Amino acid sequence: MNLTRRNVTIGGLSLLASTSMSTMGRAEFGDLLGIGEDFEDFALATDAYIFGYPLVTMEMTRRVVTNVAAPEGTRAPMGQIIKLRQYPNASFRDVTAPNADTLYTTSFFDVGKEPWVLSIPDMKGRYALFPMLDGWTTVFQVPGKRTTGTGAQTYAITGPGWKGTLPAGVKEYKSPTSIVWLLGRIYCTGTPEDYAAVHKLQDECKLVPLSSFGKPYTPPPGKVDPSQDMKTSVRDQVNRMDAVAYFTLLCKLMKDNPPAAADAPQLAKFARIGIVPGQDFDASKLKADFAKRIPEIGFDRIMLQFKINKDVKDENGWAFTTKTGIYGTDYLMRALVTAIGLGANRPQDAVYPTSLKDAEGHKYSGGSKYVMHFPKGQMPPAQGFWSVTMYDASYFFVANPINRYSISARENLKTNPDGSTDLYIQKDSPGKDKESNWLPAPAGDFILMMRLYWPSEKNPSIINGSWKPPAVKRADA
Repeated sequence: MNLTRRNVTIGGLSLLASTSMSTMGRAEFGDLLGIGEDFEDFALATDAYIFGYPLVTMEMTRRVVTNVAAPEGTRAPMGQIIKLRQYPNASFRDVTAPNADTLYTTSFFDVGKEPWVLSIPDMKGRYALFPMLDGWTTVFQVPGKRTTGTGAQTYAITGPGWKGTLPAGVKEYKSPTSIVWLLGRIYCTGTPEDYAAVHKLQDECKLVPLSSFGKPYTPPPGKVDPSQDMKTSVRDQVNRMDAVAYFTLLCKLMKDNPPAAADAPQLAKFARIGIVPGQDFDASKLKADFAKRIPEIGFDRIMLQFKINKDVKDENGWAFTTKTGIYGTDYLMRALVTAIGLGANRPQDAVYPTSLKDAEGHKYSGGSKYVMHFPKGQMPPAQGFWSVTMYDASYFFVANPINRYSISARENLKTNPDGSTDLYIQKDSPGKDKESNWLPAPAGDFILMMRLYWPSEKNPSIINGSWKPPAVKRADA
């Protein structure tokens, strides 16, 4: 399919979602695409692809992250905590858009058979948060400094159908699904001394099944699947799946990870193409002549939201949304966040402005030099921390001579005589006197992402629009 035809397809599917497209119009689009009267089924199938994208991506992420016999680096078996001891580097490919501001303290675990108990130590005032995501990427609970303080805390995460009694002092958090992803983040400055302090806190985090709580517990070795692709990025693995394999996996996963009650109207439509919660996928109901085009067009529709979704704001070349973490029935937004920032927090915990182009609308390129200028008193308003991270065109870190993947206040940024601050975004060093303010870029195209953790809700605030990220301008124009 060439680009023009693909755009026509996406446009037709967008129109199909509205009542303004007549039956005749639908037939014409079907004829144009060589699908004929099957156009509506094709549109329904791409809707189902978008609906299931988060659950399928979470499962593929879980398979990669947990496919080891014992914890090592960025991976650990099910039910064991991954304790990243340093920021991820440019070789990290498990999750798109990783951060280089916190040390991840994470785990995948299954609460389908019994609850799991998480113990968090006293953080002594340090910024940390421990969001818990269900299989559909909804952040269903988020203990941490903003919500529950920094004292020692103990939680039992229970499954959808669990009923029982918990030990004294253990608070219940009920997960809507069997699969749970704990995606803890503990702020760290990156110095050797602070790394050591955070490592101690990580080692005091405990995760055990309820049946072993309060008893000596040694986790069993993980089960390794030698057939699992451990080199290809998860997003590429998902995007390469054919429609039948994709929907087969989706239906299997929905048995243990039920959709929300609010999803019932949408799911009722999918029965027409063989997708019914609690049942295996009926591939005979999916037309073979267009099945191969579903993943391609489905993913295009997801990424198109970056440009057209009304909840994606564009301020000075920075696109962002405050609709992360809890999505309701906004399936396109949920899929978009999954594709470009799997594991995103609720907006009260973090907002992620992302910039693909400079102030003049041109793609960023390492062949140019850029400046991001903050007037005096207008640095990003965040009660946790803020940063600007450099990614390549696929949302992964970029190798550079000073191993700096993000820039923030911890670099001891130098201010200008008038109190303003400039960040220098370019491939080569801007000079020793400016390196504290340098965010290294690759030779090719790149993407910038800001993070405002625990963004201020009082003016100035990115949440209410009283603060906007400044435009990034070419310095060599």
